[in-house]
Amino acid sequence: MVPEEIVVSDKWSERMIAHALARQVFQGKNLVIVPNCTWTGDELDLLVVTANLRIIDVEVKISRPDLKADAKKDKWYHSIPYDQYQYRSQCRQLGIPVPPRKRREWPRRVWKHYYAIPKELWRTDIADHLKACAPRSGVILMSATDTGKVFAHVERRSQPNTQAEKISAEDAVCLARLASLRMWDAYAEIDSLREEVKNGVLSDITGVTEAVRSMDDARLGG
Repeated sequence: MVPEEIVVSDKWSERMIAHALARQVFQGKNLVIVPNCTWTGDELDLLVVTANLRIIDVEVKISRPDLKADAKKDKWYHSIPYDQYQYRSQCRQLGIPVPPRKRREWPRRVWKHYYAIPKELWRTDIADHLKACAPRSGVILMSATDTGKVFAHVERRSQPNTQAEKISAEDAVCLARLASLRMWDAYAEIDSLREEVKNGVLSDITGVTEAVRSMDDARLGG
């Protein structure tokens, strides 16, 4: 059994997985890809806008505890009306069982939802957990070769939310603008770090390497 507290491997990072997904899975068929976005009102590791203006939400996880904890996030529950919030507070004060919150099948405004995880995490208990907590979500398994190449495989396809509305053309432009700004911010960051290396402020190029990856991610969104 894999210990709950262990991250699969130091070789994996959320940024690495998002980069591979953008290049291999989503780049050719969609309009824009934005990493680390809260545009829908919830946190999205990867927000993808399809050609027909629908939103795909990709949650990237590299550890079992983090994956299992995702089911408790507010994004999976309907908002509580104020009067019900007061009633729930009174229940807690009186020691009365609190009525369960109503779960969502998809996060807000999302057409399709995916989990992207290292292949090593995909075990029976994880499959059962996602089947129970996120039955509509798809699963993308990530694998890596000894040479460092990363590959994505869609293990389970997402079921679409037929009630999800298309975003407007103006919204799509707003997201494209956000992706573009991310790219220019990354360019500015890498130029600044190069100057620091040149002037001896940084003793190695670790920071520059990280900035290059940030720039690549930002360019994927543009």
